[in-house]
Amino acid sequence: MRAALRQLTPRGRLVAALGIGVIAVSLFLGQRDVMRVGILLLVLPMLSALLVARTRYRLASARGLRPTRVTVDQPATGVVRVENVSRLPSGLLLVEDAVPWQLGRAQRFVIDRLEPGGRRDVRYELRGALRGRYAIGPVAVQLVDPFGFCRATRQFTTTDTLTVVPAIVTLPAIPVGGDWSGLGEARARAVASAGEDDVIPREYRTGDELRRVHWKSTARSGELMVRREEHPWRTRATVFLDTRAVAHRGEGPGSSFEWAVSAAASMACHLARRGYAVRVVDADGTWLRPGTSTAEALSGAEAEGPLLDVFATVGLTEGVAPGVRDATAKARVRDGLLVAVVGDLDPDHAESVASLRSGNGSALALVLDTAGWASRSTTPEDGRSTRAAALLSAAGWRVVLCGPQTDLAEAWRGLARSGVIAGGAR
Repeated sequence: MRAALRQLTPRGRLVAALGIGVIAVSLFLGQRDVMRVGILLLVLPMLSALLVARTRYRLASARGLRPTRVTVDQPATGVVRVENVSRLPSGLLLVEDAVPWQLGRAQRFVIDRLEPGGRRDVRYELRGALRGRYAIGPVAVQLVDPFGFCRATRQFTTTDTLTVVPAIVTLPAIPVGGDWSGLGEARARAVASAGEDDVIPREYRTGDELRRVHWKSTARSGELMVRREEHPWRTRATVFLDTRAVAHRGEGPGSSFEWAVSAAASMACHLARRGYAVRVVDADGTWLRPGTSTAEALSGAEAEGPLLDVFATVGLTEGVAPGVRDATAKARVRDGLLVAVVGDLDPDHAESVASLRSGNGSALALVLDTAGWASRSTTPEDGRSTRAAALLSAAGWRVVLCGPQTDLAEAWRGLARSGVIAGGAR
């Protein structure tokens, strides 16, 4: 009984309290007819609570999202299905699907009645204003009596994930260089002309294909060994994204960091479609991978989704000095084309980024003039971005200086030329 009474709505409690008050007044005045009204007001919510608590109904729910990956401000459609799998018709149902505030308000619907075996589909629209991965759900269904005196809640457990990725820009094809970089484990020393195997196998590494297992060496050594396969040509590209909080200005979708994320994502997807094996590195030198993947590089048209997942969740870091300090990681960054999107750089930080380029490697950089994104209280030093761009250019980088109104496609086209180029405006 107590559990049933706890399901009373504020209306039910108010009516029950009113009934008790009427009964008390009728006893004081000796009015039996008024007491009958009070008893009715008191009993009606109690009966509703008992009815809802003892109702044996079973509901099933399912949800679908179309699509599951959207760009910022692009809508996604959610569909919630509620089915009555019991032999009794349901009463009034209130259906609520939990939605993160970044995607809008919680979605609530009313279903008047579900006949036995009946089902209803309700649709709603989600629109993400901020990048990220968001859990949708679970669905909660509330059964309400016809008077609204009592409400019983049934909550399901399943959730779905909606990924909001940055908007990307279609970039033109330009000569970027770095097209003939050898594979990391046997680069320039003896590149085979037809992908022949090296005579010396090596230990198995996570991600190696099983067809490369060298069974004779495995049986001899007792450890899983694979063949070193040489490829005549292999294109690699590393996208370096400056994620330092101190390097960016502005807040929300209009900040310099969001512009940088969109630019880096556009360039990474463009290079992957052109056949580059693309790696993404943040300002601390950390390799950014999609989800639980162990793949270091992604290539091909099918890599666009995983790459966008990487940029959907990348955030600002607390580091001060950008760069890759691990020698092995720095060697991998220098293997192939290097593309950087950097924020505010002082001379020391600019030299640190400039050192990532190898002696004969191709390196491209978009340097953000963060003064365009800065508020009055956080205006960076005048001309520092220009000096940083000039320092990178002197180190052999091709550089474009970008502001809030810079058209990314024009900036990318400007990277085909040497020197420091001012980005084109929209």
